[in-house]
Amino acid sequence: MKTSFQIGKIFGIPIKLHVTFLFILPVFALVFATNPAPFGFQDQATPLLNYLLSFTTTVLLFFCVLLHELGHSLVAQRYGVEIKDITLMLIGGVSSMEEIPRNPSQELKMAFAGPLVSIIIGFAIFLANFLVASLIASYAATPIYMMFNILSSINIVLGLFNLLPAFPMDGGRVLRAWYAKRMNYVQATHYAASVGKIFAFLMGIIGLFSNPWLILIAFFVYIGASEEDRSTTVTVTLEKYSVSDVMSPEVTSVSPYMNIDDLLHFMFEHKHMGYPVMEGNYLKGIVTLSDVHKVPSLERAVLQVRDIMTTTVISLTADAKASEAFKLMMSNNIGRVLVVDSTGSVVGILSRTDLMRAMMLSNEQL
Repeated sequence: MKTSFQIGKIFGIPIKLHVTFLFILPVFALVFATNPAPFGFQDQATPLLNYLLSFTTTVLLFFCVLLHELGHSLVAQRYGVEIKDITLMLIGGVSSMEEIPRNPSQELKMAFAGPLVSIIIGFAIFLANFLVASLIASYAATPIYMMFNILSSINIVLGLFNLLPAFPMDGGRVLRAWYAKRMNYVQATHYAASVGKIFAFLMGIIGLFSNPWLILIAFFVYIGASEEDRSTTVTVTLEKYSVSDVMSPEVTSVSPYMNIDDLLHFMFEHKHMGYPVMEGNYLKGIVTLSDVHKVPSLERAVLQVRDIMTTTVISLTADAKASEAFKLMMSNNIGRVLVVDSTGSVVGILSRTDLMRAMMLSNEQL
């Protein structure tokens, strides 16, 4: 199931909406509609105007979140980082980057750019609202003034909140950049992630007695800090190896004309869950146990590998870094990649198991 869909591009960066955004949009609108001034529109004369203002405020708020993420992305692009897309989702916005800059100064500027954009937007709206209210006496009593006042306050709070040193929030990345000037990148990530987990624990405790949203944020911060710590450790460790160092050179393939029952027996015998599909010397695709699971039991004696295989094959060359293979597997949610030479011939196969084995052997050598 496709969980995100593109709605356009800004500066060449695809902008996507995650399905969770469609859930949070009416929730935020309801919060604004059911709260009195100065944080909502409950006191408006008509329910229709109430909900219209609430929905408009929510849309504008997420547009500001989009600008926040664009702040990160444009600075990252300046340093040569590829931005795959920006996705608006349940927890706000997420910029999908090829890789966070390892240079501490670059990461610090990139991390600080988002909160800075939010704070600038907040104060700009506040100043404009104040000037209009000074020139037009009746403006301060209008719902438009109230709407922009809410947007101003939330943007300032959002910018300052993101600067908390709770990794992987923006302030946590600023903290890692500070640590990275004084120690290696893995240690800097570990220390920043530890601080982030402490903040997540404190936010969760405060949330129990005040705001349930803090519990949700604490959960995402804790999980995000743990994942970033693990992912960085794996990536940096695997950078020491090339694909040829850790791949399996003996590639066991299957025929596209093998039926699914025979394929299952073959998988059980050879103890692997994915195989390239070869016809003679030609690569036709790749088939995995996940593909088999999609086939009803009664059809497995009739259908062939060619009926269920994936024809779009993700591959790497043998001289690529093992860390590139790890990122490729994670971004595509796959368990293995084929290794090819300059002519496109298959020379090996690399699985997550091979990468984890390299990780364990590297740790043993420390």
